[in-house]
Amino acid sequence: MTDATPPNRCRIVLIAMPDTTPARIAAALTGGDVASLILPQNGLDEAGFQGFAEAVVPPGQAAGVAVIIDGDSRIAGRVHADGIHLEGSKAELADAIERLQGRMMVGAGGARTRDEALELGEERPDYIFFGRFGYDTTPEPHRRNLALGAWWAEMIEIPCIVMAGSDLGSVETVAATGAEFVALSSAVFAESVDPAAAVAQANALLDQTAPRVED
Repeated sequence: MTDATPPNRCRIVLIAMPDTTPARIAAALTGGDVASLILPQNGLDEAGFQGFAEAVVPPGQAAGVAVIIDGDSRIAGRVHADGIHLEGSKAELADAIERLQGRMMVGAGGARTRDEALELGEERPDYIFFGRFGYDTTPEPHRRNLALGAWWAEMIEIPCIVMAGSDLGSVETVAATGAEFVALSSAVFAESVDPAAAVAQANALLDQTAPRVED
């Protein structure tokens, strides 16, 4: 559950894993501050993905969390999501921003170099994401994502999200880059993890160690 006044430091973005159930997502959102939730398609067909999103979006929004659909603006519109996440070309991003601006957020991912990130940034997305869904398989974040996040946070005003590792302690490493958001997936939604306890622990670590954002 997100407080009315969010903390002035790096905040959590959750990314659903394959087989993550609406119930486990709902549990995670009771663990403390969560800025947003990204729903990848994770191999579901269109009908299955829409049904999953329909079960997640209303309770997520009721908890004060922005729910973002990966890649499909039609489903995002049908389920009244808060935004769409795109990992296509610069032209596809520009088209989505032109069509959806004012109606929902449009975030960008997929950049693996500074030049690629700057190209996407020229279209002024609502955020840029450094990482890949499903690749948080090591305890620590990928070094390239950390480097890109640190560079971006220092140079560019558009907020960035950096993918953490599979260990909750890695939120501290991401926060130290100056990134506005840290993405958690397996660290919260792996089968053996209590989602609410994981979100609570991640928030506690960020409260203790994350740099404060200046107003």
